Amino acid sequence: MRARLALLAAAVSVLTLVAFLVPLALLVRAVAEDRATVRATADAQSLVPVVGTADPVTIRLTVEQLAAESGRPVSVFLPDGTVLGTPVPRTPAVALAARGQSLTAESAEGREVVIAVQGRPDGTGVIRTVVPGDELTAGVSRAWLVLALLGVLLVVIGLVVADRLARSLVRPISELSTVSHRLANAELDARVAPAGPAELREVAGALNHLAGRIQELLAQEREEVADLSHRLRTPLTALRLEAESLRDPQDAARITTAVDGLERAVTGLIRQARRQRTSTTAPAGCDAAAVVADRVAFWSVLAEDTGRVVHCDLAAGPLAVTVPADDLAAAVDALLGNVFAHTPDGTPFTVRLARQGEQVVLTVADEGPGMPADTVRRGASLAGSTGLGLDIARRAAEAGGGRLELRTGPGGGAEVLLRLASTADHGGGVPS
Repeated sequence: MRARLALLAAAVSVLTLVAFLVPLALLVRAVAEDRATVRATADAQSLVPVVGTADPVTIRLTVEQLAAESGRPVSVFLPDGTVLGTPVPRTPAVALAARGQSLTAESAEGREVVIAVQGRPDGTGVIRTVVPGDELTAGVSRAWLVLALLGVLLVVIGLVVADRLARSLVRPISELSTVSHRLANAELDARVAPAGPAELREVAGALNHLAGRIQELLAQEREEVADLSHRLRTPLTALRLEAESLRDPQDAARITTAVDGLERAVTGLIRQARRQRTSTTAPAGCDAAAVVADRVAFWSVLAEDTGRVVHCDLAAGPLAVTVPADDLAAAVDALLGNVFAHTPDGTPFTVRLARQGEQVVLTVADEGPGMPADTVRRGASLAGSTGLGLDIARRAAEAGGGRLELRTGPGGGAEVLLRLASTADHGGGVPS
């Protein structure tokens, strides 16, 4: 933008100077030609008294003296045909002046000045002098050069002024762009100092107000999520007490373990809602092999109760990924929960975990009816659920530099791939 404004100013300056300097240059040349013509005419007219009254010898001496002083050829044509001074043939202008008419004409030698001298007893004499082209344009080249330098100087001054004005506009716009990108990268404390024209200052104030409003809304949302999560503690406590009152120790232990896992999830949700994340915070990371193995073991109990066969192919750990353990566990629970929620009892499923190049890939495949590709959209569900399961997995993967892929398996069922970026690619490791 700065360059375009400078180019616009240069174009306007050049056009203005051309419109002003070209007529001025032509005027300078015309003035120089007129000045030389007037000077030559005055010299020729100084001979009029001599040509009108003196004898040929006196006229010759006077003409030769004037030619030597002026440096121009001077000729006098007497009525009897005698030519005094510079010998030249009679020209059409001389013939016309012999009839009593003085004039100025252009010729191959330059500008021809002829003056008719009347009053001689033998007729009309004619004085002729020629202004050469060099004398007509004397000083014009120098004047044109001065005008050209003046034009260049004015263009340079215009460019400097335009650049300063453009910088006063571009700098606030660049700051606005920088702050907007920082806000997009979750740096909500970024603010822009209002500067520049009134319109840009107004935009800067609006952007700062928007950033503050976003901070307020996010803080309010975190508090609401934390409050909602905190309310779940009361029913969880009641559920724990009910589990401890069960007579069967195995059932009590199993339900208590599930309640503990749910309570850990609620606690993590509260902590996450209150935590201020910034773009400079390094990913916590975890061992994907340990997290996936733990969640598969948890769901295997339910799989056994529902008659499902679980095929596990888990690579030996550690498999360091950039996703925190809580987020990865929630993603695995969402994927396995979808299998139980959307396939009939007895449907087998497969869980594979392997390293592929610079990624760790978790694959959950079932032999159920499959699902549409647009199910990954947040809130999309064709089975009456909340539609957040796959979106939770997708966001967990993308937060760590990975992605979620949904496709149809070889047997026609759904196959979900959770591609996770390895911590080794980010210069980190598995937390101890």
